[in-house]
Amino acid sequence: MSSAAKIKIEKDFQVGKVDPRLFGSFIEHLGRAVYGGLYEPGHPSADEQGFRTDVLELVKALQVPIVRYPGGNFVSGYNWEDGVGPIGQRKRRLELAWRTIEPNTFGLNEFVDWCRKAGSEPMMAVNLGTRGPNEARELVEYANHPSGTYLSDLRIRHGYREPHRIRTWCLGNEMDGPWQIGGKTASEYGRIALESAKVMKWVDPSIELVVCGSSSTEMPTYPEWEATVLEHTYDHVDYISLHRYYGNRDGDTASFLASSLDMDDFIHTVIATADYVKAKKRSKKKMYLSFDEWNVWFHSNDADKKIEPWQIAPPQLEDVYTFEDALVVGCMLISLLKRADRVKMACLAQLVNVIAPIMTENGGRAWRQTIYYPYMHASVYGRGTVLVPLVQSSKYDCRKYTDVPHVEAVAVHNGEAGELTVFAVNRHLSDALGLDIDLRSFENASLIEHIELTSDDLKAVNTADNPDRVKPVSGTARVAKEDAVFTAQLPKASWNVLRFKV
Repeated sequence: MSSAAKIKIEKDFQVGKVDPRLFGSFIEHLGRAVYGGLYEPGHPSADEQGFRTDVLELVKALQVPIVRYPGGNFVSGYNWEDGVGPIGQRKRRLELAWRTIEPNTFGLNEFVDWCRKAGSEPMMAVNLGTRGPNEARELVEYANHPSGTYLSDLRIRHGYREPHRIRTWCLGNEMDGPWQIGGKTASEYGRIALESAKVMKWVDPSIELVVCGSSSTEMPTYPEWEATVLEHTYDHVDYISLHRYYGNRDGDTASFLASSLDMDDFIHTVIATADYVKAKKRSKKKMYLSFDEWNVWFHSNDADKKIEPWQIAPPQLEDVYTFEDALVVGCMLISLLKRADRVKMACLAQLVNVIAPIMTENGGRAWRQTIYYPYMHASVYGRGTVLVPLVQSSKYDCRKYTDVPHVEAVAVHNGEAGELTVFAVNRHLSDALGLDIDLRSFENASLIEHIELTSDDLKAVNTADNPDRVKPVSGTARVAKEDAVFTAQLPKASWNVLRFKV
């Protein structure tokens, strides 16, 4: 056993307050995310609206504050009007982004109802691929205007007298991507996003808008895209989006576990670009970030190529997550928390079945994937103020990265609850490591619990038949205290949550 890491926590050294929306998620009309995931009339657990209550219970335990919808690539060819009104009169459409048939039996109003039952806030995306400012402002009017106009009264005729009051809106999706229906250059998108933002806020000045940033750090236009788009939209939007997925396609686990270093760089570069535009415009406004797609995604790529097109809700993007995937998700959550001063929203993509923490069988069971647990722990215990992570750790080099800390850690202080939580990942594949947690700036700190997620098999997965193969256990007995310094033994390759009363 080596003691290779230290974290010094000073309560007055603050990064920033955590916006609860940092722990959001994402539902797209893709695969079985909606049909067979959220919504399955006839399922034994289905409620009167056809929502699976077994899924709802798993979502509620995550305390998901906001859910982005309806896409994703799907939104760039979507007519929102197809998903409202009497279900029996809705149109079936060819869905070109994922080559399926969309029955439209679940739409805007059902999604808002589902969010209310889940305790989540809706985050709505508008189609800026095949459509534009007019359809965007009409959607805001239908959803948010009280009454007295054709579209607001149409919502009332559809059974929703009160406006939905959707606060957060995305101006399209991944518009830099050649795969996107109606993809655009940065200048083309910047102009249409600007004009859409203007009319959407004229309809409802209370809304907040997210403009599309680069789809990943690998896009050839990154980060020039951000600079150009923000030069058009800076005065009219509130957030710029980031999307990033990681995978271990070549079996290089040491590099895979270091993926969050790329995420850190992505965040820092977008912040720097936004601040450059702020300076250029002589603006006093600070641009915030919405990391509204992030996850591990690679397991299902080959299987998806074999799916026959033009089915309704085929099993697309159904990654079965391993234990090592959960470690990477834990590191990514720490990266988001470390920049809570600027990253105010984030959406784990996605919520059910499609690259998701929750899996279901059609007509059958629902269970938690390995990545469910770090996401749940961060959401439940990561509310409050992030403290500056003064972390010292031994490091390693790998094929893709150098100077990778063996221990990645961050601390969140919840003053109202009188609690402090340290999230830590031990990336070392063979050694348990000691983490010294210096709490001398807090009086009379005491340990509440140490939660560990560990496995002897990095490739271990949870399945319907064995849903608890990877699940949290208590490591409280392995925490020692001397004065105000707590030493926690972090098992090799582990996710750790250390909760203190302060």
